[in-house]
Amino acid sequence: MQDVHVLAIGLDTQRGTPLLLVAEQTGRRRALPLSIGIAEALAIQLALRGIRPPRPPTHQLIAEVITALGTQLDHVEITALRDNIFYADLVFTADVRISARPSDAIALALQTNRPIRATDELLDLVGTTAFTLDPAVADPDEAEITQFRQELDRIDPDDFTPG
Repeated sequence: MQDVHVLAIGLDTQRGTPLLLVAEQTGRRRALPLSIGIAEALAIQLALRGIRPPRPPTHQLIAEVITALGTQLDHVEITALRDNIFYADLVFTADVRISARPSDAIALALQTNRPIRATDELLDLVGTTAFTLDPAVADPDEAEITQFRQELDRIDPDDFTPG
């Protein structure tokens, strides 16, 4: 199991969908490219920036419910790839596990400041080092990542939360 962090959120120009890159913090620095939805991309971006809207969006609400129920998220694990779909687990105290989409698990981990991990087997299977991890080095897709971030900046979080 390797600790990973959010490397970037960009746009998959072929599919027109958000793309999340998570990468190992140490070691071989392999990255996993995860296709995610726009709502999850927004939730992750809000959490990364420490923005807390006046009304809690879904991932923030789930974090508050977990706390109110007297338990704690220990960490999240990106565990598998089956039929081109990534899987993850929310791992709570006493090793209670709940299956989740990686994008939701990552958004929740960021909301609660908990570790994000990926299995060695998954990183060996689909991890790539094709993405630069040095911010001083221009990535070929940097323009697309910048454009997507600008689009996210224009989105009002209240558009995704009930009034």
